[in-house]
Amino acid sequence: MHETLAKARKLGGSLIVRIPKEVAEDEDIHEGEMVRLRISKVRKSGFGSLKGVGSMTREDEMDEQIRH
Repeated sequence: MHETLAKARKLGGSLIVRIPKEVAEDEDIHEGEMVRLRISKVRKSGFGSLKGVGSMTREDEMDEQIRH
């Protein structure tokens, strides 16, 4: 059994997910065959979302303490 990430796309009123060629070949899956899917949404990571914002400095920490 393979685990892979795929992006859902809209086709008419449905969403479709493609099976990568390598996975289809490894699992010997052909068009028209039934397959079992286990679906779970991928949670987004916040890593890298604040590019350009530097680390908190000693001065920033002191400002925080003064405000509280």
